[in-house]
Amino acid sequence: MSLHASYSDLELLDLIRLGDKMAFSEIYSRYWKKVFTVASNKIGQLEEAEEIVQDIFISLWDRRESIIITTSLNAYLAVSVKYRVIKILAKRSLYNKYADYSLNVIPISSNSTEDWLEFEELKSRLEILVSNLPEKCRLVYKMSRENGMSQKQIAEEFCISEKTVEAHIGKALKVLRTGLGQLFL
Repeated sequence: MSLHASYSDLELLDLIRLGDKMAFSEIYSRYWKKVFTVASNKIGQLEEAEEIVQDIFISLWDRRESIIITTSLNAYLAVSVKYRVIKILAKRSLYNKYADYSLNVIPISSNSTEDWLEFEELKSRLEILVSNLPEKCRLVYKMSRENGMSQKQIAEEFCISEKTVEAHIGKALKVLRTGLGQLFL
């Protein structure tokens, strides 16, 4: 039994804010199974449920100095699981819609190799353009477009306003449109 086992969640959170890894380990021990069970029941895939657990606890540790939990830790983790499950299910739904669309609507082209090469060139150009964005702008863009985070979530992550997040995304999209538009001129 660890020294931290007798501490309340609030006491452990205070210790975590100070960088106490043993306190974090105690919270992980208390809650990982509950978080995993909820995630796996909702998602149905153990690997994705494991990723959700890891993401939640990594986020808790990374944000330890600035995190403010207004409810119980149990409630905070429950909401975290809910949002991550929703995000994964939304991605699945979007993927399935695209797969259905591509199979039923997009005609199979006889020049698929040429199309593939054009796609790879476009993808490569996009990656270069994104990597050349200013750091904060690039991070906000990636969190929005690649991680599927909302403007509110990004604002909370960086402790900035939603308007600032919106401005970063707008700037990124303008740069990308301009850069990609040159490919088609």
